[in-house]
Amino acid sequence: MKRVMLIAVIFEVLALIAAPVGAEELRIMTGPQGGSWYPLGGAIGELIKKNVPGASAIVQPGAGIINVQGVETGKAEIGFGNAVSTADGVVGRDPFKAPTTNVRQLATLYLQYFQIAVLDDSGIKTVADLKGKAIGTQPRGNTGEQMTRHILEVYGLSYKDLTKVNFGSYNDSVALMKDGHIQAFTFISTIPAAALLDLGSSRKIRLLDIPDDKHQAILKLNAGYARRRIPIAKGVYRFQETDILTFGTYTHLIVRADLSDDLVYGITKALATNIPALAAVVKDVKDLTLAEMALDVGVPYHPGALKYYKETGAIK
Repeated sequence: MKRVMLIAVIFEVLALIAAPVGAEELRIMTGPQGGSWYPLGGAIGELIKKNVPGASAIVQPGAGIINVQGVETGKAEIGFGNAVSTADGVVGRDPFKAPTTNVRQLATLYLQYFQIAVLDDSGIKTVADLKGKAIGTQPRGNTGEQMTRHILEVYGLSYKDLTKVNFGSYNDSVALMKDGHIQAFTFISTIPAAALLDLGSSRKIRLLDIPDDKHQAILKLNAGYARRRIPIAKGVYRFQETDILTFGTYTHLIVRADLSDDLVYGITKALATNIPALAAVVKDVKDLTLAEMALDVGVPYHPGALKYYKETGAIK
């Protein structure tokens, strides 16, 4: 019996010796269900587990602004962000109360588009026609919700001018719109958005265009917004009849500043060398180049990521 116990102890000690030193379980804050961030976060977690010794990752829901706050306060090690919102945090601009000091750039991934879908029979032709209507958007703390407030503002509107505002997930808004409980749905996503493909399969819908004068007005609220075009020529949406002008921003990944340089270097390399695996989840990542991954979006780089980008020539 003593010999058996001794052997068991020996195996326990050997197991401890064999365990990776500094093993970490990283928390990745993603986005609401129905969007592209949540499944992409799962794919990134798998890449970290397979390619970064001693590291694993768990995925949790989040949103653009909330994720920045989560990384800043230590509730997560990695977060998805919209560059326009994260840059607001760097300088402490509304909705952030103070500059973020623990948020660093990891990688830029792809472009996202702000989209306003309306029921075809709603009579809504422009954003101005949303007055007196019911809409769905994301919870506060989401970049899409902030963009919704901004576009209403440049039309002289606010939530008070609407009959109802539902703050929920993409799936929630799609369900409400299918049932006719809301007439419009605002959000930011890649194109085509799975939520709109779902909605368009059962209801006749349209996308609203944002003219140049309103785009210029929204730039005064946040200069980080970039002009985007959803082209009809590429057949993004079957229901689309013309090119749609809108605005958007980059999706990128942020990390805590106090993560080790070696760990972040390893994560950056894992992402850069496995782009096809990410593109299998979100096709917009398909043509991502190393230079685009290293794009400066106004957020300080983490030294570990910067080291990889400089070694590979992505940043001179």
